[in-house]
Amino acid sequence: MTTTTRRYGDLTTSEVGEVLTRDSVLILPTGAMEPHGPHLPLSTDLVMAEAIASAVVDRGADAGHDVWLLPPLAYTKSDEHARLPGTMWLRATTLWETFVDLGSAIASTPARRLLIINAHGGNSALIEVAARELRRRFDLQTFFSSGPPTPGPTERGLGIHAGWAETSMMLHVRPDLVQMDKAVAAVPHAVADNIHVGFGTAIKFGWLSTDFDESGVVGDPTDASAEIGAELFERRVDELVAGLAEVAVFDPGRVHA
Repeated sequence: MTTTTRRYGDLTTSEVGEVLTRDSVLILPTGAMEPHGPHLPLSTDLVMAEAIASAVVDRGADAGHDVWLLPPLAYTKSDEHARLPGTMWLRATTLWETFVDLGSAIASTPARRLLIINAHGGNSALIEVAARELRRRFDLQTFFSSGPPTPGPTERGLGIHAGWAETSMMLHVRPDLVQMDKAVAAVPHAVADNIHVGFGTAIKFGWLSTDFDESGVVGDPTDASAEIGAELFERRVDELVAGLAEVAVFDPGRVHA
């Protein structure tokens, strides 16, 4: 049988058994539905996760990799934005069980490799633990990538939400959804001035997005541009496509010559 689609949802029941193998790589985009300041849509993380994962699958398939795009997860762990209107989130336990159920479902197919491409930082810790759970419980080879935030020149290393990089990438992918005339800078300078307690310091802290600014922005989107966004997007996709060669054959117990 020959199929040109690389979208899992486009396959028929019989095609799943015909085109997937143990080494097929299923790619799951995970986003969020949450406020991103006055200048970006609630769907920002979902848009980015889908765009990046779709590009990785298309380019990966062109390079000869056996990759398949799963439908994305839109509602995830976004409760750090719960005090702002518009946020839709699942409890950590609900998202955990969702990953476990998906792992069980994937294990019923021929495929045994899952790569989660995540575009929402609030999901990262839970995805890391879930990947280990799916490895143990269903004998899947699991992989995940959130990508570290890229700080802008005025963000003091703290452009983690709706800031320079994220806004630039949205200007590249979906400029019609960006309202740059409403972009505001909200860099948490009090945190940046700390030596011991912060985001990248020895002591981390629990936080809500409104702890820093009522807009929910953590960063400075005012200098964002589509050109920077294209560069960041291509760098991210290229890195993931390059990694597919290792994902496709990864075996941590393999003895190297």
